[in-house]
Amino acid sequence: MSVVAQVAAAVAALIHLVVWVCEAFLIGRVHRSMFGQPAQDVPAIRLWAFGVGFYNLFLACGVIAGLVAVHSGQELVGRTLIFYVSWFMVGGSVVLAVADQLAMSRPRNQAWGGVAAEGIPPLVVLLFA
Repeated sequence: MSVVAQVAAAVAALIHLVVWVCEAFLIGRVHRSMFGQPAQDVPAIRLWAFGVGFYNLFLACGVIAGLVAVHSGQELVGRTLIFYVSWFMVGGSVVLAVADQLAMSRPRNQAWGGVAAEGIPPLVVLLFA
């Protein structure tokens, strides 16, 4: 696996770890700046955010496990894990882009930062691996 792909995988994992903390534990503090949600919506989305936050943790753990496997001589296992999770992340970014265009929770074109953060690093993994 190329160095570019490994660095992109590590960046993707780091992004998902940060989002895990923000969604699962800090949603009441970052609701507006990170997710564009008004304060009055926080109680309604807290359960969703907690669950989705841990989903992001598990994705990050998959990438990290894949990187550990690659560097432990288990190249096929590591690449398989990293590829699967990278496709999963790219798919998630596509779903987020579609939801944004459908204005499912806020005005259209407000989620492109999240789409890029979730989708570009794993796409780089898939292109350069």
